[in-house]
Amino acid sequence: MSDGKESQLSPALSYHQNPKPGKLEIRATKPLANGRDLSLAYSPGVAEACLEIGKDETAASRYTARGNLVAVVSNGTAVLGLGNIGALASKPVMEGKAVLFKKFAGIDCFDIEVNEPDPERLADIVCALEPTFGAINLEDIKAPDCFVVEKLCRERMNIPVFHDDQHGTAIVVGAAATNALRVAGKAFEDIKIVSTGGGAAGIACLNMLLKLGVKRENVWLCDIHGLVHEGREVDMNPQKALFAQASDRRTLDEVIDGADLFLGLSGPNVLSPEMVARMAPRPIIFALANPTPEIMPDAARAVAPDAIIATGRSDFPNQVNNVLCFPFIFRGALDVGATEINDEMQIACIEGIAALARATTSAEAAAAYQGEQLTFGADYLIPKPFDPRLSAVVSTAVAKAAMDSGVAMRPLEDLEAYREKLRSSVFKSALLMRPVFEAARTASRRIVFAEGEDERVLRAAQAIIEETTETPILIGRPEVIEHRCERAGLKIRPDTDFNIVNPENDPRYRDYWGTYHELMARRGVTPDTARAIMRTNTTAIGAVMVHRGEADSLICGTFGEYRWHLGYVEQILGADTYKPVGGLSLMILEDGPLFLADTHVHSEPSAEELAEIAIGAARHVKRFGVVPNVALCSRSQFGNQDTEHARRIREAIAILDSVPRDFCYEGEMNVDTALDPDLRETVLPGNRMKGAANVLIFGHADAASGVRNILKMKGGGLEVGPILMGMGNRAHIVTNSITARGLLNMAAIAGTPVAHYG
Repeated sequence: MSDGKESQLSPALSYHQNPKPGKLEIRATKPLANGRDLSLAYSPGVAEACLEIGKDETAASRYTARGNLVAVVSNGTAVLGLGNIGALASKPVMEGKAVLFKKFAGIDCFDIEVNEPDPERLADIVCALEPTFGAINLEDIKAPDCFVVEKLCRERMNIPVFHDDQHGTAIVVGAAATNALRVAGKAFEDIKIVSTGGGAAGIACLNMLLKLGVKRENVWLCDIHGLVHEGREVDMNPQKALFAQASDRRTLDEVIDGADLFLGLSGPNVLSPEMVARMAPRPIIFALANPTPEIMPDAARAVAPDAIIATGRSDFPNQVNNVLCFPFIFRGALDVGATEINDEMQIACIEGIAALARATTSAEAAAAYQGEQLTFGADYLIPKPFDPRLSAVVSTAVAKAAMDSGVAMRPLEDLEAYREKLRSSVFKSALLMRPVFEAARTASRRIVFAEGEDERVLRAAQAIIEETTETPILIGRPEVIEHRCERAGLKIRPDTDFNIVNPENDPRYRDYWGTYHELMARRGVTPDTARAIMRTNTTAIGAVMVHRGEADSLICGTFGEYRWHLGYVEQILGADTYKPVGGLSLMILEDGPLFLADTHVHSEPSAEELAEIAIGAARHVKRFGVVPNVALCSRSQFGNQDTEHARRIREAIAILDSVPRDFCYEGEMNVDTALDPDLRETVLPGNRMKGAANVLIFGHADAASGVRNILKMKGGGLEVGPILMGMGNRAHIVTNSITARGLLNMAAIAGTPVAHYG
């Protein structure tokens, strides 16, 4: 803005305006680069897809985006807590909903804001959209109109119609209530519920709680006019009337006594501390009004310290957030071609969400919510939205329920394969790592982690125990490891689920320093130095364990400098005739994998070392089920420069040419030449490489490391590695930025039962 107003924007408005207005754009999923592409995307090729769909409507899910396309529809009559602000003003909310569909479940979404207050006419408009969409998400339509719109659409449409304000809220409340009752030691069929708020969300939540076992006579519904009772005529509708009580009580204050669960979907400060004091022991309080709840958590706990509390806010534990539900229930429904979202699918969604909260917290969720206690209990009833396991767990449960209840038009043949596909869509490394994990399961190897007190290592150890046959060994102080396991909500415990080496007090200490001294006595290491190193240097301790046969592989490097760790690995395990050949990093990119070497070991590898790096890289690449296509990269193009760097690469090519190889390689060439077969053919027609290179070997570590970091930070690349080639799979040195899942991947690589790799 030239008038200077841009600097005055709030963070929220700046977010919506910059770098381009709004939160959505449309991108093509097919190439459109030449005349052939145009003829396929449009006339005449598009006619074939049209004719196929004309013959069989289900073909639309094969030839168009319809099977993964949802409409978020609103008339803006009940937007958040803003009320009836109109269709246009609701657009930022609907765009946001579309973004959440894409982010959490990979579902494409159009937001459709309609200037139509009449519910029947709005239903007509929505029903007319059926040919375009695979499902409909109704949003922010006022009650009771929303009941009418949903009912008409569900009756007339043959695709799922879901009013998220009603059913999404009800599902997440159902999951939170399921776990709250478990914590409180109560059961649905026994509890008394007092609810405030007779709108769409409140009624839907009560109906869901009835389906979960609550008795209707135990539900007391209040709204702005007081208790919903038999004979009341003010502000009533059929949905409220179902909860009318035969009672002469008229206010929330009169019915709150002995309530086990307060469900608030109304407004601020409706529930007083005095009322909370008269609730049942261990009361459950869901104060979900936003931004100010019916009672603030600290006010409730002042009179009921053991209260179990949920709100709609992100700054308190147990945020009841619909994003835990709607992306995943739609994902499952779309993937089986469900004609509706029925009760069975909604209850399956509840059970999946609730069960996930009771499981060990994922490392990714812990990283996204640092500092929060994510252990199942009163302050952790439902998982966090950024828990990446939600997609596989909840969507699979929904898909299964759709098939079991007979509403799936395209049933899945293999539910477990579907679950793995969803996991792969969330964990980018899952698909490529599958052959490595399968190989690792063929033998039980012992993996020692040098930095055993690191929370990432602890979470990796939990995952190793759950997902592999490997045995983790952690170097660290037992009391620190125990405390951090408890703090992180991990189920594993030292000396029960995994072994520990305590540097401060271990019975093997004498053997370890003696071994180290024996290896290093003629390299200036005295007995006193050996003793000190075996008390303080966990990388050296781990390497000694591998040398002595007490562990099969070492993983180190979660903190510290790579070459410092490499020095001790080379000192100790190099004595076993191994030598580090190079560091190989797998970068998982949007269009597939790309391997880079040497990223860490040699600053300027010689021709012989470059040849060894290429051979080792090709061997390791095959472990991932990938056929290696190796390019030795340089500023020079096939001899057009006579620099020292280019000569080294040409000499490496000559070494590789000296004997037959079982992989394709070519060089020296620029990176773009390596990745673009057409460009390469113009530079050197008839070159030996076919297709794009998937392994790039660099003659200088600065180049390899630079490309690696650019792909990570700007290209959205996910790194697996670095893999330390040449050490017989006996040691791997990771980097400081590695995640718990990255450590799990490295453990699988280290766990492969091979005698030598690279």
